[in-house]
Amino acid sequence: MARSFEPLVLGRVVGEVLEDFIPSIKMSVVYNSNKQVCNGHEFMPSAVAFKPKVEVNGGDLRSFFTMIMTDPDVPGPSDPYLREHLHWLVTDIPGTTDVSFGKELAAYESPRPNIGIHRFVFVLFKQKRRQCVCPPSSRDHFNTKRFAQENELGLPVAAVYFNAQRETAARRR
Repeated sequence: MARSFEPLVLGRVVGEVLEDFIPSIKMSVVYNSNKQVCNGHEFMPSAVAFKPKVEVNGGDLRSFFTMIMTDPDVPGPSDPYLREHLHWLVTDIPGTTDVSFGKELAAYESPRPNIGIHRFVFVLFKQKRRQCVCPPSSRDHFNTKRFAQENELGLPVAAVYFNAQRETAARRR
């Protein structure tokens, strides 16, 4: 799994959003039933308007996970003074299932970047037990590292990100 980790470092996800970690669980993120999210690939905002299917391929039904989707480049990547914006938060996801089996604490908010190319990061944490994660007070100025620390989630077990930028009328054709 080390190979899938390198783009997270190159894309500055590790450092700016996450602590250094070793992936130990496979997480699959698929939009529109056929568009798999791979690190650093670009998606048009129209292609990610609806929530994806996120599968946790590890653990067992007695282990629980928290999935976070965040944008660390708000309002723009050159000056992300509003970093981060929480787009989705699901907790209590049983291992070997998908997010539909979890508890949604923040509903999916589709990406709508205005300035520059934004990274949208999916992070998976293994919970110590069920119902141990508290919802954040706001989607704005969300901090994944702090949220993980406050909820005793430890280091991530998986992460993947994609890029998106504002979609002009010409790019939609």
